Order: sequence, then C-alpha cells, then structure tokens
Amino acid sequence: MNASNETRLSTPSLFHLAIHVTDLDAARRFYGGVLGCAEGRSTDTWVDFDFFGHQLSLHLGEPIRTARTGRVGEHLVPMPHFGLVLLLPQWQALARRLEDAGIEFVLRPQVRFAGQPGEQWTMFFCDPSGNPLEVKGFVSVEGVYAH
Repeated sequence: MNASNETRLSTPSLFHLAIHVTDLDAARRFYGGVLGCAEGRSTDTWVDFDFFGHQLSLHLGEPIRTARTGRVGEHLVPMPHFGLVLLLPQWQALARRLEDAGIEFVLRPQVRFAGQPGEQWTMFFCDPSGNPLEVKGFVSVEGVYAH
C-alpha cells in the first residue's frame, strides 16, 4: 500500500501484538495491576489488554526464547523484545511505578545517547513469563527518529 496522503488512515493506526505467556493470572496482575493496562476481551486461553493505546493479546503457550544479543552502546539487551515510547513525564511516572512494585530490571532506568540526537531514557524488564519489554522516554516525539 502506498503511504501517500490519499491512502493514509484518517485516524491513528493501532499496533497489535500477540505473544505467549505461561500464566494468564500472573499476566493479568502484571499488565493490569503493575502496568495499569485496561483488560479487554478474554477466554480461558487468552486475554487482551489496552497496552498504552495498542492491542496486546496474551495467549497461553511457550514464550519466544530470547537472549541478550542486541548491542546498544555498552549494553547487551534481550532480543527479540517489544515495548513502547512515551513522553518523558509519562516514562518517569512508569519507572517510579515499576520501582515501587519491586520489578527486577534487566536494564535499570537510565538516559542513553545524552546530548546527542535521539537522546532517550530507557529501561528493560520482563513480564512474569520472561517476555522482555523496553520502554523509552523522549522529551518530544520528534526525538524518536532524530539522527
């Protein structure tokens, strides 16, 4: 599909991601309780969440195997991973929420590329099934693709 003005959606697109988790109750406590995501539809084998404006479907099954093979600066981060981008005040609030909940970080909240184009705050952590998430924070949306 061509991304010209004629074919663009008139409303923002939503991202959908479906992943495996090993325990739906633990996933509900994490995504709903710790992250504050609203629960949507569910059955006895899957549950949907409003993941910061996007649809996240968690299905019972074996999560994808990950390894710390993604080199970003001085750090090796889990690959594959998923996450989201927030503006800095929302990122800071989420970082405090995770710290208050006692979440173990793969990469503690920190600034990356300080003073450079694309300066960002980042943190990595895993859900109860071991699925790695990265949450990035930017001062402005324009910084996401700065180079």
